[in-house]
Amino acid sequence: MACAAVSVNCLLGRAAGTFTLQVASALLRPRPLCACVINRKMSSRRKTDHLERTANNYRQEVLYPAKVCGILNESNNVKRLRLAIPDKDFTFKAGQWVDFLIPGLSKVGGFSICSSPRLLEGEGVIELAVKYSAHPPAHWIHTECTLDSEIAVRVGGDFYFDPQPSDPAVNLLLVAGGVGINPLFSILLHVADLYRQREREGSGYEPCSVKLFYSAKNTEELLFKNTIIGLSKEFFEKVSCNFHVTQQETEIDTHLRPYISEGRISQKILKEHLSENTLCFICGPPPMIEYVSGQLQCLGLSEEKILFEKWW
Repeated sequence: MACAAVSVNCLLGRAAGTFTLQVASALLRPRPLCACVINRKMSSRRKTDHLERTANNYRQEVLYPAKVCGILNESNNVKRLRLAIPDKDFTFKAGQWVDFLIPGLSKVGGFSICSSPRLLEGEGVIELAVKYSAHPPAHWIHTECTLDSEIAVRVGGDFYFDPQPSDPAVNLLLVAGGVGINPLFSILLHVADLYRQREREGSGYEPCSVKLFYSAKNTEELLFKNTIIGLSKEFFEKVSCNFHVTQQETEIDTHLRPYISEGRISQKILKEHLSENTLCFICGPPPMIEYVSGQLQCLGLSEEKILFEKWW
């Protein structure tokens, strides 16, 4: 642990040099005790700085060195990074994000992890899917990042799904808009790992069912769609997905048609997938979150069962 911290401090000292101990201390928060933490009543006012937006969220106390070991074009404007993190003390919960520190840049990025905790346990890597923008960290990822680029990361966030074996089973409702799919995809992959563990060992936590609603402008912007469809086939009795496209201008591929609906996610559709033990996670633009959470409350889902994270 100490060696990792020293390595990162040297890395940042040579490069950014602006992430002071005073700032770091101000951002540290106690670790939440709950498996599912509600993140609500956040302002829709746009805050462009990641550290400002997340100042009240939990953060790890240590920065960890990481190296880029894979780069993939997930779509025309989204790159998927695979980061190798050698320190075994680094952990995260499905749904959390990382502070992303780049040598030479004073601006700190914030990106949700889109891989499962099991991947980190087995291979020592995490994955991020980052949309192109002029924001310096995202712009660096799309224009300068290469294999073996070295950065530093630190986990944070109070939006996650981390059930314990003794917790009551729930039906999960996941609602994503645009790149808000990232933390929900991590949760979905985690649930799939829990199902597999249950099948393999006959023990561990097992959610009742998972329903994913995912809205984007068109099918090109539906990230991870083939993996999501694959999971719905692998666990056809437990996992289902419905993709919504709002500005589709081209013909929809044949293999996607059974899963595609045109238009917004409606109250009627949401109603069909609610039950007394439904727990809902929402991530996307604030207007979408406010609309969906409002509709769910109108349908009788209590406020404490609606968890969300606003990134814009």
